[in-house]
This record gives sequence, C-alpha cells and structure tokens, in this order.
Amino acid sequence: MLESLTILGLREVVPGLFTLCDQGSEPGSDKNTESLERWRRDLFALIDELEGEALDRLALAGAGQLRRVNLCVAILRTVFSVHAEEKSGFSVAQALFDIVCNVDREDLRPAFYAELISLFKGACGSETGYVAIINDNHGESDLKGREAALLRSSQLDAMVRRVESFMSGFSDGLKAETVARRHLRRERIKKYFGASAEQWHDWRWQVQHIVQDAETLLNLVALSPDAAEAVAQVRKHHLPFGVTPHYLSLMDDEGLGSRRDAAIRAQVLPPPEYVEQVVKSRCKSGDFSGLDFMLEEDTSPIDLITRRYPSICIFKPFNTCPQICVYCQRNWEIEDAMATDALASSEKIDAAVKWIGEHPAIREVLITGGDPLAMDDESFERIVGMVAAIPTVERIRIGTRTLVTMPMRITDRLAAFLGSLRLPGQREVAVVTHIEHTYELTPEVVVAVDRLKRQGIGVYNQLVYTFFVSRRFEAAFLRRRLRQVGIDPYYSFNTKGKEETAGYRVPIARLLQEQTEEARLSPGIERTDEAVFNVPGQGKGYIRSTRQRQLIGLAADGSRIYEFFPWEDGIVQIAPKPYVARDVPIFDYLERLKAIGEKVEDYQSIWYYY
Repeated sequence: MLESLTILGLREVVPGLFTLCDQGSEPGSDKNTESLERWRRDLFALIDELEGEALDRLALAGAGQLRRVNLCVAILRTVFSVHAEEKSGFSVAQALFDIVCNVDREDLRPAFYAELISLFKGACGSETGYVAIINDNHGESDLKGREAALLRSSQLDAMVRRVESFMSGFSDGLKAETVARRHLRRERIKKYFGASAEQWHDWRWQVQHIVQDAETLLNLVALSPDAAEAVAQVRKHHLPFGVTPHYLSLMDDEGLGSRRDAAIRAQVLPPPEYVEQVVKSRCKSGDFSGLDFMLEEDTSPIDLITRRYPSICIFKPFNTCPQICVYCQRNWEIEDAMATDALASSEKIDAAVKWIGEHPAIREVLITGGDPLAMDDESFERIVGMVAAIPTVERIRIGTRTLVTMPMRITDRLAAFLGSLRLPGQREVAVVTHIEHTYELTPEVVVAVDRLKRQGIGVYNQLVYTFFVSRRFEAAFLRRRLRQVGIDPYYSFNTKGKEETAGYRVPIARLLQEQTEEARLSPGIERTDEAVFNVPGQGKGYIRSTRQRQLIGLAADGSRIYEFFPWEDGIVQIAPKPYVARDVPIFDYLERLKAIGEKVEDYQSIWYYY
C-alpha cells in the first residue's frame, strides 16, 4: 500500500508527468524560478490533454463520471497555481517538479502522494477512482408504468437493506439489552456512593457527586493506564474535568476491549496529547487565552455577551458545566466542573441584559455558557425571566447538555417555567442540546424531551462530527433515533481545528461525503441539519456552499488547505479577510478507520469531495 503511494504510484497513474522534466532546467540551478514557471505551463497543458482524452473516452458515461473529471481538473489547476502557493505557503508545483526530477523530498508524506494520485485518477476518468457504497444495479431499463415502478421499488428496498447492514452494527442506548446492562452498572455506582433511588434521580445529588479524580474513576469504570494517567495529569495541572454519575453509568464495564462506548469515553476522558498541549499553551501565555480558537474575546462587546451575527447574541451568565467535554469550544474559560464562582455577578448580568435591550436588532438570545441548566432553579428563572422581559426578544434558546449528562435536571418545574415564557405568535422558546451518539440516548432522555415538548418547547441537536462518530451511517443512525425521541437535527459541526484536539478531527471531505451520500438516504425530516465549519472570529461557514469555502492547496503531509470566506461576503462592502485552514489528511484518517476494523473501500469516494 505505502509503496503505491510514492513516486511509483504516481508514475503508474500519470506516466506523462515524467517526460516533462527533461524540457526544463535542473532544480537548484540559477534558473530554477524560470524552470518552475515553464514546468507550471507544461503541467497545465498536460492537464488539458488528460481532460480532453478522458471526456472523449467517457462521452457515453454517466454524468457523475464526467462531473468528477471536470472537478478534479479544476482542483489540479487550482493547487498548481501561484495564487494557491501564496495563500497556503506551500508549492505543490515545486514538489511535483522535484519528484519527477528525482530530487529528494523527505517532507512529502504518503498522504501527499495519495491526494495527487486520486486527483490525477479523477482527471483521467479512471474507473478505480470511485467505489460506490451501495451497488443498486440500476442500469438501463425499457420498462414503463407499474413494471418500472415495481423494479424501482425493489432497488430502493435493496438500498435500505444495505443501510440497515451498517446501522445494525452501532450501539444503541435505547435497546432493551443496553438498558438492562446499564441498570446493573447504575446499581454498582449507587452502592459505591451509598445512594438511594430517589437520590440518584435528583439532579442536585448528581451535581454533588461529580467524579473529578482518577482514583474514584478507577473504582467505577475500567480505564487504560494511559487514560488514568491523563486524568491524573488533568487534576495535577488544575484543568477542568468532571463526569456525572449518570454519564458514568453509560460506560461499559468491558469498555477497554469494546468500541461500543468509544464515543462516550471520548467525550470526557482527555487523551494524553490533549493534556500536554493545553499545559504547554498555558505555560506559553500564562493563562488559557491561547486556546480561544473562535476569538470570542474579539466579538464580545460587553462582558458575558458574544455577538457575531446581526440578529442574535450569545449570553453567558454561568461559566461552568456539570461535565466537561474534551473538545469544548469554551473550556479555556471554565475553571472546573461546577466551579463555585461560576455565576456572574448581579452587576454584570444586569449590564448584559440592559445591553441586549439597548440593541433592538437582536431578536434572538442564546443563553449558554457553561451550561445554564446547571444553575439552581431560582437563579435560572430570574436570569431567563429578565431576558424574556425585553420586548424586542422574539426567541430564547437554552444551550444545554444536561439532557445527556443528567437528564433528571429536566424537571416538571423547569419544563413548566420554560413553557410559561412562550407567547405563541410573539415569542418562541427552544432548547438546543448536544448529543453525539445513539449510545448516549437513555429512557431518561426520552422522558426529559417529552416533558419539554408537552410544554411546546422545541428541542434541537448540534452534532460535533468527531472521529469517534464518523463511521459510515453512524450520524445518519443518530438522526433517525433523535427524531424518534423528538429531537430535531440542527447542525453538524466539523470539529474545530484546535491543536489540542487534533485526534478528534475529521477531514471536511468526510462530512461532505456523509451529508451527500448517507444523510440523503434518510427521509427529509431526519436530515434537517446543516454541515458547518466554525471560522475563528466570524462564525459558521456552510461547508456545502462553495460560495463560502474553496480548496486552494495541499501541504507536504497531505493536508488539504481551504480558504473560508466570511458570511458577510457579498452582503457588506468591506467584509473580514478570508480564513485559511489546514485540514486532516484523508489518508491518515482512513488509516485510523482501518485500525478500528473499518473497511476502507467503503469510504473510497471521500477523495472526490472537495
């Protein structure tokens, strides 16, 4: 495999490349710049020739193949351009020049060759460049009417069977066997803490017994030595950490030998490299401000408020959570799980609310944090009530993860209070949660959501598309189960490009592939989420919109380099500068999938999503 992802593989796909070098000067000579430009012109000519040959050969082929040829040709022209070099800081043209002229380039990784090979295969119209995930055997048919409809229906049945073959392999927290297994785990945890059933179902008890140290964790769940050491280092360096007893009950006793709860563990158990990077960042800057990936400080016009868009602001009165997600956008701001000084002062809260009232353009307020539902009822009701009293606020959103970290927080009192704020035709109230995987769903989540829905409160989900939830049809299965529970899919976030959470990141191409191929096979009401990339200082860029992003280059390690355009582009006269982001190498991602037992051939079309 690795041998095919070197010069040998490139020569096999595009032998014409290796005849071009003879026409130019040797690399390293005084005329190297002139030689590179001549080489660039020859490259473009070769690409035109490959495109023409491919289109002639595939004249009667399907539209998909022809589009792929045109797309790959366009991408090749882009990555070989001078503009791409200036934006990305790396010359793909120079790298290819050196390759064909036998200049040693130790910096070029197999993932780099893999990208070039896939691009040239696509430009050449190679049949091996794409493997369909579902072989539905459509073919041509002369049938009409009912006979054609029956054939089509049988083909659709075959598609569903293929999808089900993927979905049946995923862990599901609502399956009877899962519920029974977790009941036993819960009893053991209750026994450890000496808790009664009534205490367990009291969210305040859950908050009082958040697990924050490696010793207690080891008594309640199996941990690898590396995981246990990472948690110990987290506490040693005073990094925020915490897991609720309820969430611990979702982990498996045999977790070390099973992937069933991998997404659960990845949420809260920081890998060693995360701890190392966070500590390094603090040592460098003296605090955690260097981890402010989204540049929230640059978009905060007043304490507790973030504003990136015209008609909505974020209000953060409570700066902690019962449980800390490893890849949280704001964990750099959080001192610890349920930190005692997390509630902002009355003066700051009053000032923030007053500011919202002074800006009638803001029609929607997202109250988040931290997790606002970790506040006591009195504080929560007072603060949200103040926001509801602003006449110009038409929608209040509550951002919370308590539906999965401690669903017992959604009490009758809380649901009734939120319901009382609704004014049909005037004010909407919604809850936005964050459920990553079907294994996080429990009967308690179902009850909590139903309690909110009966009060007319919409419930929406934001999925962070990490490696641990990115297998084929894994997100599609989550959407399906969410809708059954009563939760609407809202956003699928490409994992932020933070260095400390590099192990969680997934190539943009994988999310495009998921949205285009897998989500498309679900009913429309299940696939209502939008794939987005969070641009620092600007906000959400829609991944499926090529008006908001484009691939501009490749790096030596095989990373694709994207340019994201601000959402204001085309709306205001002077928009913020575009943001350049380096993605996860597709080859490396596929190698990780292979390591956990996935069939890489099921993902091969990933190369042709840009």
